[in-house]
Formats: sequence, C-alpha cells, structure tokens
Amino acid sequence: MTTRSTSAAPVADQGTLLEVSNIEVVYGGAILAVADVSLTIGNGEIVALLGANGAGKSTVLKAISGLASADRAKVRRGHIRLGGEDILGLAANKLAARGIVHVMEGRHVFPHLTVKENLLTGAFLHRPSRKELKRQLDDVYAWFPRLRDKQSTQAGLTSGGEQQMLAIGRAFLTQPRLVLLDEPSMGLAPRIVQEIFEIIVRLNREKGTAFLLAEQNAALSLAYARRAYVLDTGRVALEGPAADLAARDDLHRIYLGDGP
Repeated sequence: MTTRSTSAAPVADQGTLLEVSNIEVVYGGAILAVADVSLTIGNGEIVALLGANGAGKSTVLKAISGLASADRAKVRRGHIRLGGEDILGLAANKLAARGIVHVMEGRHVFPHLTVKENLLTGAFLHRPSRKELKRQLDDVYAWFPRLRDKQSTQAGLTSGGEQQMLAIGRAFLTQPRLVLLDEPSMGLAPRIVQEIFEIIVRLNREKGTAFLLAEQNAALSLAYARRAYVLDTGRVALEGPAADLAARDDLHRIYLGDGP
C-alpha cells in the first residue's frame, strides 16, 4: 500500500460544498446503474471515489456534472446540492458556470487544435479580459510546464500524459470550485501518474479547489485524498478517512475485485 505523501495534506474543510443524497440512476429507463449513493465533499477537500470497473463511479460523476442525460441516463431519486442549493436537473453548461467541471475518462481534447487553442476553449465560459487571460494561461503553464513547451503543437500529437494535463489545465480555466476527475491514471506510466497527482495536490493547495477522484487505483488515490468512498455494484459499501481505508488489508480483496 502506498504511503501517504506528506505533501498531500488537503486544505482544511470550511463547510460542505457538495452533498449527494441517496441518488438512484437508471439508463434507458430500465437499467439500474446506481442504487443508493450518498456522499459529501467539503470546500477545498480531496475525496476519492473507489471501486472496480462497473461499480458506478463514472455514473456518479456524470450525475453530479449533469452529463448523465447525454448517455440517456436519469437521476430517478435523491438530491444533489451545491453550496446548499439543489442543482439536480440543471444542464451541464449551467453547472460549469456554477463551478463544477468534469474531466472525463479518456483525456478528451480537441486533437486538431493546438494545446493553447484547447486551453482557450476553457476560458470561453467566463470571457476574461486579455490581461486576465494571459495571467490564467501563465498559471496553467506554471503548473504544467510541459504544456508551455507544447503550446503550438496539435493536441492529438502530444503524449497521453500531456493530454491528461491539458484536460485538467483546460478545466481550471473555467475557474472551478469542484473538479470531477474520472480515472486520471488510466493508461499512463507510473512516473507520469505521480507527476499529475502531485500537480492536483498543488492546485488544491494554491487554489483551494475541491476534487472528487474516481479511480480503480485505490492505493494511489488514498495516498492523496482526505476521505474516500468505496462503491460496490452501485452502492456505497465503505467510507471513511483515507488513511483508515489505506490501512485495511482486505480493501482490494473485498471491494475492488482483486481476489476471492
């Protein structure tokens, strides 16, 4: 099990930012994907959402971000509140304007646009002044030096790690309060994954942005998160402080499908 990084201590929780209460999500009106999920995220908190493939992690993130409807899914029961306000049913673009941004699994970038042009699409939401836009881009380049070096390169020609950095950097140009990250380590070399997670911690510290990390890699997520929830077949099977869950020797065997 990975040892908790001493640099990963989260920003102190100063109240509840997101509250998900007993949501049930169905696809096509018939297929039950999430049966009963409740979770909370504090302001400036990093929370891990763990579970095996098919446990419902991506569905929960899409329910929060408003993207579930794009997959013909519907939150049939429960509540989702941001800062105490009911946001269930709001369109994804309106939720983005309120501070929820979703970095989807698979490093979705515009392959034929340059790295810089991809970043600029994230700034479109708030239309900053030219001076402010330059400052925001400089911040992203400071967090992700690789993107500065590749800013004139077509995004589709960059590496998988660079595309993941680009997706996160573009998300930050929307000025989020909460970033939903779906499988950020998938398909990447361990060294690049470590680099990305260290950047996530830095963004959390410097910007006070909250993160919900949906991951199969439990050891990795628990090393950086403050708290965690474990999903099993669409339900919360386990929750608690990340350090406590990381100390369990049965976590993978029982909940993540790594053994009988």
